Amino acid sequence: MEELRILSLEVQSMPKASNTAFTCLSDSAYRSVCTPTTHDMPTLRQWWDEDSGRAQCYYNTVLHRGGAAPHPLPGWLAHDILAHQLESPSMLCVLSIQDWMAIDEKLRLPDATAERVNIPSDPQHYWRYRMHVNLDDLLHNDDFKENVSELVLQSGRY
Repeated sequence: MEELRILSLEVQSMPKASNTAFTCLSDSAYRSVCTPTTHDMPTLRQWWDEDSGRAQCYYNTVLHRGGAAPHPLPGWLAHDILAHQLESPSMLCVLSIQDWMAIDEKLRLPDATAERVNIPSDPQHYWRYRMHVNLDDLLHNDDFKENVSELVLQSGRY
């Protein structure tokens, strides 16, 4: 892939190495795309709450935090997880709008399951997600814009 200059996809919760629980994003090649989720996976909020043991492992080993991992995923922790993604050396970091909105507890949907785009094994659940916020309203949400800008600027991805 390197010789052909093809980007790899690095999904942190789906490591390529079988002996590890999570991809170490700091080891990602520049010619890669990192992301916490894809359209065929649970959103960040869903992933966090579907397996509390795995979330606890991530909380302790990837984020280096002690104590019990909070549930449901609070906005401040979603913010930290996205910051971790953005700080990877990957050429691109792709974050879904649902994962961006997870940082703002007033903005995200109350029911995280309603944020899922696609469940490949369920023919009744293809491409169901519709953004619940008007783009003009999002553009005028100063708190959200400041949070996104802060994350992007701190990561150096501008």
